[in-house]
Amino acid sequence: MAPAPDEPEHDVRCALHVVADSEGELLCRIAERDLAAFEILYRRYARPVYGLALRRLRDRELAEDATRRAFAAIWRSAATYVPEGGSGAHWLFTVAQNAIVDHARAPSRTPLVASAGVPEVTSREPGPESVAEEGWLAFRVHAAVAELPEQERVPLELAYWEGRSRSEIAELLGLPLGTVTIRTRSALAHLAVRLEGLG
Repeated sequence: MAPAPDEPEHDVRCALHVVADSEGELLCRIAERDLAAFEILYRRYARPVYGLALRRLRDRELAEDATRRAFAAIWRSAATYVPEGGSGAHWLFTVAQNAIVDHARAPSRTPLVASAGVPEVTSREPGPESVAEEGWLAFRVHAAVAELPEQERVPLELAYWEGRSRSEIAELLGLPLGTVTIRTRSALAHLAVRLEGLG
């Protein structure tokens, strides 16, 4: 069925291809400027994105600002997410990583000021139960990563825990860029199987 003339084609693609990808569904809703979807995505990924920024920038203030910039970029570019291109989580981390790298390279880092174009999400401190649950999840993820074969584990750790780019990893390990990409994707696929039903 073709979309009505006034309906964007992107909405139809999103509706057909995000059945199992809640992040993809949220990104499609964010593309339509759904603030509730943005808040859900923010609450789900603010800590991992902040962790990525902190590992890359090694400064809490800079990491906080880079995280705000990353979510501003996600808000602005959600309409570019194409479900056929991969998972919503992968797209989100790619956009976040790019925003963090751009922030790290910026000669003068001026704090991001909230604007009318980017929604404000208020921070809520987690309670003890939430902290305990997140600690358990983090432990399970680290344990699952430790079980990966070394050739998959090392590129994954360098990418996600040290914030290195694929080209940096390739240079560091003396591998072709394509090999790093394949090994990282394979590691993520194995992790998904090991961690299925965890969240």
